[in-house]
Amino acid sequence: MAETAGDAEAPKTRGILAIVDHVVDPVLDLFDDVGATVLLFFRAVVWLVRPPLRVSQLLLAIEFIGAGSLFIAGLVGMFTGMAFTVSTIVGFRQFSAEGMVGGVVALALARELAPVLAAVVVTARAGSTMASELGNMRVTEQIDAITTMGVSPIQYLVVPRILATTITLPMLSLAFSIAGMFGSWVVAVLWQAIDPGVFFDRVETFVKFEDVRMLLIKSALFGVIVSTICCKKGFFASGGARGVGEATAKAVVSSIVAIFAADYVATTVMTDI
Repeated sequence: MAETAGDAEAPKTRGILAIVDHVVDPVLDLFDDVGATVLLFFRAVVWLVRPPLRVSQLLLAIEFIGAGSLFIAGLVGMFTGMAFTVSTIVGFRQFSAEGMVGGVVALALARELAPVLAAVVVTARAGSTMASELGNMRVTEQIDAITTMGVSPIQYLVVPRILATTITLPMLSLAFSIAGMFGSWVVAVLWQAIDPGVFFDRVETFVKFEDVRMLLIKSALFGVIVSTICCKKGFFASGGARGVGEATAKAVVSSIVAIFAADYVATTVMTDI
């Protein structure tokens, strides 16, 4: 009977252990992943202040991230501004306050929509490319070859990408915001016949320098986060082509989650409520 009872308890014990593994393992993996990402960032900072600065690599990265993402960021920004304006007009019309639409849309773009969505655009286009490029270099042993030649792969490959994204993303966010305001103007002034003088007066009234500063600070922060995560995922990829694909997918997902988490923290810190 004792053996029978023990045999009956064994599956329950294994089930409990399996549940614990499913809960604990992802948490441990998360901490390990975050720690490795933070460590890579600090190593990149150390190599950033040590000569030489890889200017050619930096300029190539700026061209790819900035010029390559500008049209997409502008297009997404315009449609975001148009859609947000339509929804805002519907709500404000109940209070006969359609004239405030321009200011509200401009404020939303500056404080939240432009930095967050521009960062998502850069993640989808440039971040995924960073992860896949570095991942392919890792699995084909090109990174090992760079190390063998006495060159730091972090200084040569990671630092230019992080620095370029940090420089470029604030500019893309400004372009996103301008395109969004153009889309808002099209809907509000040309379609809904809101007085253009009132529209731009509300923009000037609502948006202050602090809001533009928040846009720039957030965008630079998101640039650091996105580029570091994507570089880390690609730099430590393994498992051949399949591993590179998985690393790229994880880089995009992790970056987007980190963007929204960092946005909440940054907004809370920089807003007096």
